[in-house]
Amino acid sequence: MPLRAVFVFFVRSPLIVALVAAVAAAAPGDGQDRGFELRVESELFADGATAPVARSLTLFRAGIAWDFLELAAPAGSDDGPGMQLAEIVLHDPARERVVVIDPHRDVKTEVETIRLERLSVSLAKWARSADDRLVRWAGGPDFGDGITEKEDALELVGPRVRYAVAYGTAPSTEAAAAYRRFADTAILLKALMQPGGIPPFPRLALNRRIEAAGAIPAEVSLEIDPKLALVAGRPSRLKGVHKSHPRLLTGDVARIEQAEAHIASAKAVDVAAFVATGAESATANR
Repeated sequence: MPLRAVFVFFVRSPLIVALVAAVAAAAPGDGQDRGFELRVESELFADGATAPVARSLTLFRAGIAWDFLELAAPAGSDDGPGMQLAEIVLHDPARERVVVIDPHRDVKTEVETIRLERLSVSLAKWARSADDRLVRWAGGPDFGDGITEKEDALELVGPRVRYAVAYGTAPSTEAAAAYRRFADTAILLKALMQPGGIPPFPRLALNRRIEAAGAIPAEVSLEIDPKLALVAGRPSRLKGVHKSHPRLLTGDVARIEQAEAHIASAKAVDVAAFVATGAESATANR
């Protein structure tokens, strides 16, 4: 599985990391998460490695979330070794849309949240009737009896998988709700653009508990049976570490303005074309 897909599945699936509940998109003009700022830095670690395989910076400002995903630069890249910006995602709940930008290919695609809501319904129906015990369990809808709550921590154990979340208090209830909305939408978006893997309904259930606690995840881990991980071609252990700050830092606003410029200049394509050309680009850079 490409690192981009692994990162979205785990960290956003922010939050590894959907999907029986509909996305709680804010209605235009409701001001639900306006008037506050939040920045969240995320790193993804695989199989106990000390170096992250991906990084993400999520900036909340004026009711919008901007997510900047960095992956390891491909061999021979002009940027040299290290991380390279791979994707920018605009989460715009007031307009009930998500815009995904590939800054290198200069293309973008827009997805309406209603499309993600419909996907969640069809995905849940499919998962709950699956032959595979893990997939059927992950279809939900209720994980209440399987979630263990400790002080500032949650654990959910299923067939051949274990989720664990440690969390810290959010700056406000608005911030907790906005982060949960972002995390849920991101995992639904992954399910649309990078299908496969464990249905992320367990993560949505954990996200609901975290928001109810007025919190934001600090560390999220997923352990998969090594045999299952080997067959699926993905790591058996993933850990996402998240550091949040109640204010944007110097340079964050400029980064958002650059992202807005990317949206204005990028060529609009449909989701299928966006995913197809992205796969072609990833193959060429291997």
